[in-house]
Amino acid sequence: MNILGIETSCDETSAAVLNDGVLLSNVISSQVVHSVYGGIVPELASRAHQKLIIPVIDEALRKAGISRADLQGIAVTYGPGLVGSLLIGLNFGKALALGLQIPFVGVNHLEGHVYSNFLSSKYGKPPEYPFVCLIVSGGHTQVLFVRAPFDHLLLGQTNDDAAGEAYDKVAKMLGLEYPGGPVIDELAAEGDKNYIRFPRSYLHEDNFDFSFSGLKTAVLYYLRDTKLLHNDTLKKNRILLANICASFQSAVLDVLVSKTIRAAQRFKVRDIAVAGGVSANKGLRSAMLLKSEELGFRIHAPQMEYCTDNGAMVAYVGWMKISRGITSPLNLSAVAHIE
Repeated sequence: MNILGIETSCDETSAAVLNDGVLLSNVISSQVVHSVYGGIVPELASRAHQKLIIPVIDEALRKAGISRADLQGIAVTYGPGLVGSLLIGLNFGKALALGLQIPFVGVNHLEGHVYSNFLSSKYGKPPEYPFVCLIVSGGHTQVLFVRAPFDHLLLGQTNDDAAGEAYDKVAKMLGLEYPGGPVIDELAAEGDKNYIRFPRSYLHEDNFDFSFSGLKTAVLYYLRDTKLLHNDTLKKNRILLANICASFQSAVLDVLVSKTIRAAQRFKVRDIAVAGGVSANKGLRSAMLLKSEELGFRIHAPQMEYCTDNGAMVAYVGWMKISRGITSPLNLSAVAHIE
């Protein structure tokens, strides 16, 4: 069964072809137009998807060595995400499925991230059910208890900013480029994480929720009080910049790792998975691996190319659903938020 996966939830136009669980191609076109704005501009994102979707899909088919006529199913992200962006991929996928008279299925973007760990695992075999999964990205921060395929219990999520969003906003305060996560992660590796003690919201609360708005504000106040906000001092002092980045990242990681480990202990699982764009963060991977090995858990994370938004994870979930006889109606709507 050849499945075409299409992902256009935000600013990556991606398509992939999967054959019975084996990935044949995965093409990702990232939009660079947003970098000058320090964040995603929805209208520009949807316009870019319109231009890119056909070339990206054609390239995915070419790399897989098949034609459209060889497809047996189409999977498309329907949400959550930017509605304008989602509609481009969703409507194209529906039209293609209708024209080819093959099954069509909508994929929850967050489910795609969960099962990206089954495409490949950075640390060995895929996780075994049941397992705990931390989804952490620019738009979402959640902890799930995954009991079985498509049987998920939401344990907790952020009450304000997602972790990746906090990274981007702090990077902007520091005068760093967008996206901020990779830049802060790189600088943090050079700095002293104990240089500043930023707050760890909800760290000791008996729940699995998160909050990063207070941390973001604490960084803002620190920069303001030390006269480092909106001047060139940090550009000239890499050691100071690295120390601030390390201190900020340490506050984020302490909460993410602690909450995830606590969930694994509460639900008595052996396997822990991380997914989403921030799962590419080297500091997070290192901290999660260290703590997991210390306590006897097995940690799983996708290869780097499957951390950010990608068609491969959508194709995989589509294959899981279609092979189980699960399809979607052609009137499926794009959804910005999914509870």
